[in-house]
Amino acid sequence: MLHKLKIFAVSALITVVSACGFEPLYVEKTGGSDLWYYNNEYDTDIVRSMASIKIEAVSDRIGQLIKNELMDNFNPYGQPKCAEYFLKINPVGKNVSEQALRDDITATREKVKYTVKYELWSKEKGHLVSGKSWVYLSYDLLDNPYSTTMDKKKVEKDGAKIIANEISLRIAAYFHSVKTKRGNPDEY
Repeated sequence: MLHKLKIFAVSALITVVSACGFEPLYVEKTGGSDLWYYNNEYDTDIVRSMASIKIEAVSDRIGQLIKNELMDNFNPYGQPKCAEYFLKINPVGKNVSEQALRDDITATREKVKYTVKYELWSKEKGHLVSGKSWVYLSYDLLDNPYSTTMDKKKVEKDGAKIIANEISLRIAAYFHSVKTKRGNPDEY
């Protein structure tokens, strides 16, 4: 009985997700139909396109962390020698605000917002896609300054990973929209 309930729940979830316009990025469509299928083969066109992106140098520390995460996402074997696409990451904005004030008006917590702008372009087509990504994170202000410094570094690393994953997903969605010729690619 429990097995049948699980199958029903998964079927209902798939129906709801497909009704909202969800399309898998790495699975192919059957010839000419609107049905998606998976038979142990992935569509690697998007992966190849993303592997041919060269990421330009970034000057600030969190920008470098984002670049490293993006390099791991796009091509874990390093920058392409003959890049077809180029990704420019503009310097990251950092906004820190204090939270959780004590009676003596000193903060026990800080909230950080990292913001990055990016644009993807190619030699042939010029500007392809641009966007802005941001993340809110927070950390405790502890009595031990070393612990607070380590918390700040962890927040910076986590923020870079979240932003890099979002940029990767948006660029993959762009390549998917170009391949399937759906939607307006400028929306990504």
